[in-house]
Amino acid sequence: MKKLTLPLCEKDYAELRAGDSVLLSGDIYTARDCAHKRIFALLDRGEPLPFDLNDSFIYYAGPCPAPAGKACGSVGPTTSARMNSFAPRLLGLGLGGMIGKGEMSEETQRAIAEHQRVYFAAIGGAGAFYGNAVQKSELVAFPDLLSEAVYKLTVKDFPLVVAYDGLGNSIYQ
Repeated sequence: MKKLTLPLCEKDYAELRAGDSVLLSGDIYTARDCAHKRIFALLDRGEPLPFDLNDSFIYYAGPCPAPAGKACGSVGPTTSARMNSFAPRLLGLGLGGMIGKGEMSEETQRAIAEHQRVYFAAIGGAGAFYGNAVQKSELVAFPDLLSEAVYKLTVKDFPLVVAYDGLGNSIYQ
C-alpha cells in the first residue's frame, strides 16, 4: 500500500498504476453535480473559482454534518459517471484528479491519460469509515447547496484504489 501526501508531484503520478492501493493524506475538495454546474458557470463568465484547481483533487461526495467530537460526518462517494461532462475540462485546467465511485466515460479516461493524472476509486457504502479519516472540514463555496456545497477536507490515510492511471489503464477493463 502506497502512502501519498497531496499535492502529488509528477513522479507520484508517473508511478501510480491502476489497481494500486493508496492511503491519501492532505486537502481534497468535495463537489457533486450542483457544485460542478456552478463552478462551470463561474468559468464560463471568466470569474475566479472559490478554490485553486491546480493539482487539487475533487472528491465526488457530499459530507454529512459532523457529530459531536468529529470533524465530519459520513462522507461516502457518489457515482462518478454523473461528472463525466465536467471532468475533462477541469483536468485541462490543471485539476490533479478525482475521487469517486465507479467507472467514468472513455472521454474522461482519455483526458486523465492525456494530462497524466489519476482517478481514485473510493468504496461505496463506507461513508462513515471515510468520515473518520477527515481531520478538518471547512465550507468553501455555495453554502445554499448544504451537503452538496464545496468543502475542503483535510484527510489522513484515506484509503483508495487507483481506478484510472496516467497511462490509460483501468481497473474496470
